[in-house]
Amino acid sequence: MLSAQTILALHDRLTLAWHDASGQPAPLPGPPAEPNLLALVSLQHRANFDLWHIEDEARAPGATDAQVAAVKRRIDSTNQQRNDLAEQIDRFLLAWLQPRSLPNPAAPLHSETPGLILDRLSILALKIFHTREESERPGAPAGHAQRNRNRLAILLEQRSDLALCLDALWAEVLAGSRRFKLYRQLKMYNDPSLNPAIYGDPAAPPSR
Repeated sequence: MLSAQTILALHDRLTLAWHDASGQPAPLPGPPAEPNLLALVSLQHRANFDLWHIEDEARAPGATDAQVAAVKRRIDSTNQQRNDLAEQIDRFLLAWLQPRSLPNPAAPLHSETPGLILDRLSILALKIFHTREESERPGAPAGHAQRNRNRLAILLEQRSDLALCLDALWAEVLAGSRRFKLYRQLKMYNDPSLNPAIYGDPAAPPSR
């Protein structure tokens, strides 16, 4: 059901496919008719992919204040999707485990869920892709390529370590020696009924 190597290969394949020859993000295909684990992982990775590029827009030296403000709203919206997808992944896995009487309620609780680990692996995949690009960038200043080759080696090691941790957690869950549960993110910043910066603004839309 859950294989770290399958996830890593998926992340790398999607990251490459979503960049066209100019290095800009390609359009996202429509969601699958019936969600499954890899479909949810793909959507989670796309949220991180979009966040990476949206945040770059805000860092552009020529960005105006109005452009930065618009980008901030897009960041909030996309980050909400990212957090929601981590929960959806954990909910999907827990639903798969339930008929198998797992996770074992008597097992020690793991503080980080598979959905959150997958989110971290997604971000590492993006860092690896862009760091590899920088290590091969033509015309870069002296020492730039070697600096990024060193960074790439660290990122690859970190991703390998985290992938092993994911496989170990899943094996322990299946063996009944470790458990995880759904942790709701309960973000407040996008909720007009909970964020005083929104509900205190007379121009804000009414909460529902």
